[in-house]
Amino acid sequence: MAKAVAKKSAAPLRPKAPPSEPEAPRPDQDLAGFLRYLKAERQASSHTLDAYRRDIRRFCLEHFRRDPLLQEITWSSLTVTKARLFAAGLQKAGMATASILRHMSSLRSFCDFLVREGRLADNPFAQLRGARRQRRLPKVIAREDIARLFAAPRQHWDHQTADAGEGRRIEGDFASRRDLALLEVIYSGGLRIAEALGLDLNDLNLDAALMKVRGKGRKERMCHLGRPALDALRDWLQCRGNTSGALFWGRSSGERMTSRAAQINFKKYLLVANLPQDLTPHKLRHSFATHLLEAGADLRAVQELLGHASLSTTQIYTHITPERLQEVYSKAHPHA
Repeated sequence: MAKAVAKKSAAPLRPKAPPSEPEAPRPDQDLAGFLRYLKAERQASSHTLDAYRRDIRRFCLEHFRRDPLLQEITWSSLTVTKARLFAAGLQKAGMATASILRHMSSLRSFCDFLVREGRLADNPFAQLRGARRQRRLPKVIAREDIARLFAAPRQHWDHQTADAGEGRRIEGDFASRRDLALLEVIYSGGLRIAEALGLDLNDLNLDAALMKVRGKGRKERMCHLGRPALDALRDWLQCRGNTSGALFWGRSSGERMTSRAAQINFKKYLLVANLPQDLTPHKLRHSFATHLLEAGADLRAVQELLGHASLSTTQIYTHITPERLQEVYSKAHPHA
């Protein structure tokens, strides 16, 4: 009997089963489907997807008190009243008109998707248009200021490496040639900074003075390269080496240059050229369009060069400087 007891007591104890954990909440399937649709059908960039996600999430947190990234939402409970309250709340919070309109556009597009998917009977945001965005004239860099800006990369890096060793001077020469070529390409073709940095070496046709550019929605267009841009590119390619891959490297290792790095260098060159710090590489695109139109270029031609889907987007560049207005008046009016 004692042996049996001992044997029984020696038996290993079964570990207690861990308490069952609650099932992790799933991201909302409709929101996930909408983001997949934007990426696949509209070729939306990661920045665009993040913007839609943030706008829709803010609405859900304020009016459903729920986070669509963590749990399911009953979208059929959306009403026009909730949509109006949301818009009024953004305005009361002091949000800029452009940001409010972007929120409304994001939610309108999402609800259109829900209607198409049969998840919503009507779009409650369809009736909300909000205040019209005030279209400000784009800031343009004068031709003489562009010349000073384009001279700045060489001046900056020569100064930075004046007392440095040979290796550092080689790095400075690399950076100055690259950044001048980047500035020339943006201004010559009217490119966005992301378009310029997205160029690969095989997108260039230097003999034809053309480059293939991928714009918003991955739409491709051909842009022209002027003589200064061609000279700067050939100078950069001689330093870079004629291999494949990204046109503009962030380092000599061959990694594609980032927008952040380009913006930081641009600010340095503004200081060297004694130009306002609120200028950005995108102002070169504005200047490209304005200078073409001031010289008599056709509006639709500029639309094609910029890659605008609508002519109304290009029309903002049709403002005329007082000097150009006086010149036109003097040449055209019989009693001028």
